Amino acid sequence: MSGKRKEIALQVNISTQELWEEMLSSKGLTVVDVYQGWCGPCKPVVSLFQKMRIEVGLDLLHFALAEADCLDVLEKYRGRCEPTFLFYAIKDEALSEEEERVSHGKDGGEDADVASSEKACTLAIIKPDAVGHGKTDEIIMKIQEAGFDILMSEERTMTEAEMRLFYQHRAGEEAFEKLVHHMCSGPSHLLILTRTEDTEDVATAWRALMGPCDPHVARREQPDSLRAQYGTEVPFNAVHGSRDAEDARRELALLFPSVTFADHVPEASLDPEEGVVLPSPEDVH
Repeated sequence: MSGKRKEIALQVNISTQELWEEMLSSKGLTVVDVYQGWCGPCKPVVSLFQKMRIEVGLDLLHFALAEADCLDVLEKYRGRCEPTFLFYAIKDEALSEEEERVSHGKDGGEDADVASSEKACTLAIIKPDAVGHGKTDEIIMKIQEAGFDILMSEERTMTEAEMRLFYQHRAGEEAFEKLVHHMCSGPSHLLILTRTEDTEDVATAWRALMGPCDPHVARREQPDSLRAQYGTEVPFNAVHGSRDAEDARRELALLFPSVTFADHVPEASLDPEEGVVLPSPEDVH
C-alpha cells in the first residue's frame, strides 16, 4: 500500500568498514551494541532503547549493532562473554539551544559542569521504599552534610527493562525478581555524587555512608549509616550505591546515557576509534 509508512529500524546493523565510518560521522550520541556471533545482540536492552528513542528523538540519539568478528576495529572486543556497549558522541554545532539542553539531560547552567566534570563520580539511588516514606529530603541533607556534592538530581520511576539490565549480574539469584519488582514499584530519586576531597574514592565513601546491605546488620555494626536509619530489610534498604569506579561507569551510562564524564571516558572525546566498554560488576549491591 502506497500510503503505509515504512518503519525505521531501531538499531542499524553495521557490517562493513564503510558503514562504521558513516556511523562515526552521525551527529549526536550513538550507542553501539558490540556482540559475538555465537550469542547475538543483547535483547533485554531493546525496550529500554525504544523508550529512550521516544523521549530524546532520532536526531540526537542513535542505536547500532556490530558483530565483533566482522570489523577489524572491534578486534579487541572479540570473545567477550559480557554485554559490551560503545558510546560515540559528536556535537552538531548547528544544534539549537533547546536541543543542547536535551542532549545534556538538564535545564539551566549546571548541565555544562556535569557534562564536562573532571571529578570522580558515583551513582546514588534513594529507593522507592525511602521515597514512599517521605525520606528523600532528609537523606539528601545527610548526604550533603557528609561532604558529598550533588552534580545531578532526578526523581523518576524505573522501568522493568531498565532494572533487569541494571541488575543483570544478579539474574541467577533467588531474590532477583523481588528486587526488580521493588525498584519499579514507585519513584526513585537518582543522584550523581562527587566530593571536593578524596574524589578518586567517592564510590567507597558513599558505600561507607550507606552501610551494610542488610539493614539489620547495619543497625548492629554501623548504627549511624543510612541503611541502619532508613532501611527495614533487603531489598527495602533505602539506598543503592555503585560498588566501585567501574561499576559507577556502567550504572551512570545506563541511567544517564546523555551525560558524559571526563574522568570516566577520557578516550571518547579524543579518539573516534575508541568507545566506552561497560563492564559487568561481580558484586552485589
